Amino acid sequence: MGTDTVSTKTMTYAQAICDGIAVEMRRDPDVYVVGEDVGMFGGGLGVTLGLLDEFGPRRVRDTPLSETAIVGHAVGAAAAGLRPVAEIMFDDFLGIVMDELGNQAAKARYMFGGKVKIPMVLRASCGAGIRAAAQHSQSLEAWCAHVPGLKTVAPSTPADAKGLIIAAIRDNNPVVFLEHKILLGIAGDVPEGEYIVPIGKAAVKREGDDVTLVTWSAMVPQAERAAELLAEQGVSVEVIDLRTIVPLDKEAILESVANTHRLVIVHEAVRTGGFGGEIAAIVADEGFDLLDSPIKRVTAPDTPVPFSPVLEDAYLPSAEKIKAAVLDLM
Repeated sequence: MGTDTVSTKTMTYAQAICDGIAVEMRRDPDVYVVGEDVGMFGGGLGVTLGLLDEFGPRRVRDTPLSETAIVGHAVGAAAAGLRPVAEIMFDDFLGIVMDELGNQAAKARYMFGGKVKIPMVLRASCGAGIRAAAQHSQSLEAWCAHVPGLKTVAPSTPADAKGLIIAAIRDNNPVVFLEHKILLGIAGDVPEGEYIVPIGKAAVKREGDDVTLVTWSAMVPQAERAAELLAEQGVSVEVIDLRTIVPLDKEAILESVANTHRLVIVHEAVRTGGFGGEIAAIVADEGFDLLDSPIKRVTAPDTPVPFSPVLEDAYLPSAEKIKAAVLDLM
């Protein structure tokens, strides 16, 4: 369903996620929200504000401060037929729940021969830029992507955030839904009512002929800005927003590289072990003959996220850094 066929409303990224959850809670009584302070306070960053008023404490359930309990509860509830939308405040805490998420949720359907479904969503904020220091600012999508059985979603716009949260709730597999903190307040036109963006389908944010930029989440606006700067210098850039890390729309990447013959991958996560390395490997393996130059990555350095505002700004990939990488290829 495209935005040109339905009425739209201006919403922030956070409001769009909340709206998508509300749509599904109205449609399906098995959908409910669970996590720390998800009721009155709307969770760690206020994303679920207002759901308690409409749906009450039975379906908007506050929990103790225990990520293990939240995700363990969600796995069991999903196996029993409910559709929990669980929140852990920061993806930095994924390590606390990796047994429940990676060993139970991700593997149950496979190990039971498909007889058990785990239709749960695990929401978590990710990313740097709000001066939250090293323990609350990481981008850990590669951790989730490494575990077979988990889907990993990282939208960059309010419309995609709504469409993907609805798709995630309806999915019969565990989905990790990553909400970048720096995006929560951005506003955009969002389709009203039921609106689904398919999981596993990338979006071409800008068409171009000279180089492909592949990215996701909060790096999409940076890539778009870099493309504008490069256009002033006569360089035509195609920007691909993956939207979903797993499943990966590799066809969209290869199709773009077949047109531009150059690839730059941008992600906020640190370089070593970042998901950009997997994308580079896929293109080198399946599209090597398409390339006219080496693949480049623009990433954060292999350090913890600094608390100092000056250092944090230097740590993050930016439009200027992306522009420099592209010009180096050209």
